[in-house]
Amino acid sequence: MTPFAQVTSLAVPLIRDNVDTDAIIPSREMTSVSKHGLADGLFAGWRYTERKGRVPNPDFVLNEPRFAGASILLGGANFGCGSSREHAAWALAEYGFRVVIAPSFNPIFRANCVRNGIVPVALDPAPIAAEPGPITVDLPGQTVSGASRHWPFAIDAEAKAMLIGGLDEIGLTLQRRDAIAAFRAADAARRPWAYFGG
Repeated sequence: MTPFAQVTSLAVPLIRDNVDTDAIIPSREMTSVSKHGLADGLFAGWRYTERKGRVPNPDFVLNEPRFAGASILLGGANFGCGSSREHAAWALAEYGFRVVIAPSFNPIFRANCVRNGIVPVALDPAPIAAEPGPITVDLPGQTVSGASRHWPFAIDAEAKAMLIGGLDEIGLTLQRRDAIAAFRAADAARRPWAYFGG
């Protein structure tokens, strides 16, 4: 995972409430268990007018040329609801999104974002969408800034550490390998029978 510090980008306004994971990546687009090859299916039901041939829907915000390469997505309340498919976060990450800003997230989707290097920022997206030009998301400082104002946001310490370090849960745990080894050694001395053959 790529460590996250700060990103500056135009923000894509897809401000709809209750965008579920099947809208983010329809089940028909999940043809493997790989994290790769999903970007083309991101929001496929809205992004294309025809499934075959992938004809872009000119009325869908992601198809607007000005948002090409954008890495910040603005969503509505309860973003990422529905099934717990991690493919939704994989598709967003592969497309290039590093941040999703929405008033609220499904908790499983929020966790999947963090595990895959996407910063879930719980803020009202409307005033951010009204900002002219790019916005900056600063994770260490926990702020979203536009040309005229900025907004602080909260994120739990573990999620912040994972994102800044580019770590998943295993990587975060392995940062404490010395403490784990010391505990195992002390525990083996107290309870040697528990370590028989190990």
